[in-house]
Amino acid sequence: MTIRAKRRHRRLNGLYRSRDGVLFGVCRGLADYFDLSVFWIRFLAVVVLVMTGLWPMVGIYLVAALIMKPEPVRPIENDDEREFYHSYVHSREGAAQRIRRRARDLERRIRRLEDSVTSREFDWDQRIHE
Repeated sequence: MTIRAKRRHRRLNGLYRSRDGVLFGVCRGLADYFDLSVFWIRFLAVVVLVMTGLWPMVGIYLVAALIMKPEPVRPIENDDEREFYHSYVHSREGAAQRIRRRARDLERRIRRLEDSVTSREFDWDQRIHE
């Protein structure tokens, strides 16, 4: 995947803090989202910092760092993965419960399949159909 395709893919998935950023990854995340050079985003941040003073810009930057979710370690490929990632970021306990529920459902399905395959009727059906 080319760099431009990766950026487009990131943009379609949403606005995230970059894991490769210098300070919390806010500027790189904005650059990736808007498909701009990180240099220009950082330059704009420094200009705004000089124009408004230290504390307003630092406050805005920290709020952005808190609001923006960190970029997923591996790219999100479908809606189920996106839903799980967002649920995990907001509530790890909720995501763990979701995984437990899914594991219980799979275990229940496997038990029904084992019961069906190991039943006497299945054995007789197999013999009859042969």
